[in-house]
Amino acid sequence: MALLRYSSQRSPVLAHRGVVATSHPLAVQAGIEMLRRGGNAVDAAIATAITLTVVEPTSNGIGSDAFALVWDGKRLYGLNGSGRAPRKLTLESIKALGHETMPARGWLPVTVPGAPAAWRDLHKRFGRLRFEELFEPAIFYAERGHPVAPIVAQSWEYAARAFAELKGREFSWWHQTFTFSGRAPRAGEIVSLPDHARALRALAHSYCDEFYHGKLAQQIVRFSQETGGFLSEQDFKEHSSTWIEPIKTSYRDYEVWEIPPNTQGIVALIGLNILEGFELTQHPRDSAESFHLQIEALKLAFADGLRYVADPDFAPAPTEGLLSKSYAAQRRKLITDRALDPTPGEPLSGGTVYLCTADADGMMVSFIQSNYMGFGSGIVIPQTGIALQNRGACFSLDPQHPNSLEPGKRPYHTIIPGFLTKEHRAIGPFGVMGGFMQPQGHIQMIVNTVDYRMDPQMSLDAPRWQWLKNKEIEIESDADPKIIEGLRARGHIVTVSEPGGRFGRGQIIWRVESGAYIAGSDKRADGYAAGI
Repeated sequence: MALLRYSSQRSPVLAHRGVVATSHPLAVQAGIEMLRRGGNAVDAAIATAITLTVVEPTSNGIGSDAFALVWDGKRLYGLNGSGRAPRKLTLESIKALGHETMPARGWLPVTVPGAPAAWRDLHKRFGRLRFEELFEPAIFYAERGHPVAPIVAQSWEYAARAFAELKGREFSWWHQTFTFSGRAPRAGEIVSLPDHARALRALAHSYCDEFYHGKLAQQIVRFSQETGGFLSEQDFKEHSSTWIEPIKTSYRDYEVWEIPPNTQGIVALIGLNILEGFELTQHPRDSAESFHLQIEALKLAFADGLRYVADPDFAPAPTEGLLSKSYAAQRRKLITDRALDPTPGEPLSGGTVYLCTADADGMMVSFIQSNYMGFGSGIVIPQTGIALQNRGACFSLDPQHPNSLEPGKRPYHTIIPGFLTKEHRAIGPFGVMGGFMQPQGHIQMIVNTVDYRMDPQMSLDAPRWQWLKNKEIEIESDADPKIIEGLRARGHIVTVSEPGGRFGRGQIIWRVESGAYIAGSDKRADGYAAGI
């Protein structure tokens, strides 16, 4: 990729021997330290991810799920590290408890956490350093403490207010672990997590086996059984990550790659297929015309994603049909100069942290892990510091829907790492965290890069939009007022909000023709990109 045009405000990072970019400075340093020790991009990614469980617990933890795309210098590999619903959890058991939709907190949305197994499996296949080394920065900060970063503090305060209403015994350890007598730590206050440190040591020394076959698994199951959960030791013993073939689509002269269902990565690819039929560069990047076309394409893509994405072991999505250019052409015809209410088509069958790393040998990693909705389920396992995710909240309780809850099934997953190539050459990893904002952020980053030639930092800093539902969209207040006026004139119902995490927080690393890297990190988070 040729050097792109540069922002006049914040400069991107340029480096040759390696780069790490994520949402917290201490986690960036952990990854850089592994590169300096002689580790590769995978070692750096794992160390960064583990450190993020300590310094940004508002978004992820040991009890998270994770996904990764790894470019080894020749080809791209995909890892699905999401967990499955407990074998004892059924539609009937949920409805017998009086629920018409999946709850967001408590034991019912908890699926088996996949992050520890993902760390192990990535290291087993690609790692260079000793596995225990990758835990050292995280254990250091968990034991000796770290000052809470400003944006993390804001998220922590929001969670403390929201979780104040969670009163059952299953929630008691969250309050003990993550609040100071009921309040969230403030920016700059020192927080240590000694229970978390002990759990990390157990994972490091056992190659994460302790989490699925040892005492940690037993502690999680025991607390589940004592407080109304459904997890069993068998659920943990049966867990495995899955190495998968990434899916892709062409966009202009590039190829955009995502993890296939059960993730929503396909939504970004469908949207880009639809957009490819429009000459976006006929309109300025900051124009109502460009924003309108992107929003309408995304809405149609999301309608299909929400209709078809599910665990392929139970209900395979018609991926080939959804990604066909002919199907995109059909859907494109629905777009006019007016906002539409999206509906799914009929194709032929055929709370999150993101990080990216690169090393001197050309290995690159796109990695994402998350609890969901901040701290996840609100459940922390006693004396372990392990906060459990609530990914099962994305299951449908409609037995006719492909994503309906079933024992042992993986839910629709919002977290998605992305990767960009051109003519079989790696350009690099990118991602935008933030629930259902993620494919929307992916589309905007690719459009900014490919159509408008923005460098990574400029692309990440540019004003963003977010589709909410029907004709409702949200746009950041630093967008040109003419864009907002133009979208409203086209029938969009527009809410204007301050820039922030609700619009996603991303990182990008691109490799340029010289072999150097150019990287950026989102202004909406505490972190940065750094290189060596």
